[in-house]
Amino acid sequence: MSSKHTGSAIWSGGLKDGIGSISTQSGTMNKVPYGFKARFEDGPGTNPEELIGAAHAGCFTMALSGILAEAGLTAEKMETSADVTLDKVAGNFAITKVHLKLVATIPGADQQKFDEAVQKAKQNCPVSKVLNAEISLESKLMS
Repeated sequence: MSSKHTGSAIWSGGLKDGIGSISTQSGTMNKVPYGFKARFEDGPGTNPEELIGAAHAGCFTMALSGILAEAGLTAEKMETSADVTLDKVAGNFAITKVHLKLVATIPGADQQKFDEAVQKAKQNCPVSKVLNAEISLESKLMS
């Protein structure tokens, strides 16, 4: 099974004074502004790193749901965030780390099964596989 999804960007101007917009094929994002200020100065708009964070959190959580289903478990609730670190490395910017934080309520899950499922999801989620960054994880199983 193969699937292709498209994202697009438009940019006008220089690095610091320019402005762009990002759109997705689904229309969920349509010409959402992004730029230098949103990326480095907490200005309005989005930035590639937070979009990667949202994609990674979503992909990891969905992968974990599938792994739990294989073990006969269904999550009541899972909340995942992804902190994406952008550093300057050898004069160029690089995403060097992603730290996933998960809090989950999964009826019937014990800590060992939970930990195994979480690690499997971290290693096998498609977004984890595409990132060339250190990926760390912190998870908590609620009772």
